Amino acid sequence: MAEAAMATGIGSEEIGGDCFVKKTKEGAMATASPTTAGAGTVCMAEEEPNQNDPDYDSRSTMPRWGPQHAGAKVLASQYTLGKRVQETICLSVSLVLMAFNFYHLVIHFQFENFYTILGAALLGVVMADFFSGLVHWGADSWGSVDLWIFGKAFIRPFREHHIDPTSITRHDFIETNGDNFAVTIPALMHTSYKFMSYTPEEIRDTYNWEMFIFLLAVFVSLTNQIHKWSHTYFGLPWYITMLQNAHIILPRQHHRIHHVAPHDTYFCITTGWLNYLFEAIKFWPALEKIIEKLTGNRPRTDDMAWAKKTE
Repeated sequence: MAEAAMATGIGSEEIGGDCFVKKTKEGAMATASPTTAGAGTVCMAEEEPNQNDPDYDSRSTMPRWGPQHAGAKVLASQYTLGKRVQETICLSVSLVLMAFNFYHLVIHFQFENFYTILGAALLGVVMADFFSGLVHWGADSWGSVDLWIFGKAFIRPFREHHIDPTSITRHDFIETNGDNFAVTIPALMHTSYKFMSYTPEEIRDTYNWEMFIFLLAVFVSLTNQIHKWSHTYFGLPWYITMLQNAHIILPRQHHRIHHVAPHDTYFCITTGWLNYLFEAIKFWPALEKIIEKLTGNRPRTDDMAWAKKTE
């Protein structure tokens, strides 16, 4: 897997199958291990119950990953009824707004807009991939679960995901996608207001922009579902697997690179297209250096603290 070797930046070497060991700056070795029995190509940083990893015994004192990890249990228990209600309301409101906007986009459609719509779709996908990376990087690298309101509501799922990566496959549609749908509400509300208050001529003049905002909202809303599919190795519909294999949406092997500790690369999770560019120009490390210099805070300290939790 040349892709994995390129993505590690500091250095990596193959240890068997599709598993890679990542050499950190301190010289430590962080290994991606198979997720479950019979899934030898699933190299997520999780517990290795079948000891398929040849270096498993030598790493017996390292934190072990999966739903039985002490940190994962605590984080999973912090998913509250209030959070569930918030996700349900946000998802419902967003879907209603999407349906309203879609109806108006359809009735105001003109054939000369067709090629512009294709461009808006492509730009929307790329922008969604960028925003997914920015949010993912920010939540993975900074902040704490202990932050008032924001920590348990929005940072907690990122901490849980690194120590129990397949937890997302056990989440239903609401828990998986509620927050992504929530962030689209302001833009969708603004577009809805325009459709209700603008004249037909004004709508025609701004149609291409409204289409771009709508498609961007759709792709942002679907991002965590696409992310969930990248962790799902069995039972996916054939067309989802086809889209993954064609790298139209985030491929499973591509996303495995992010799940090698210390989780410092390949943050974009809608399509993953921008990961190649950002890795080549060292985009995230450059941002981290700036923030560390300005604030004195080091990235991913809270993430590592949860990974090391034993009780």
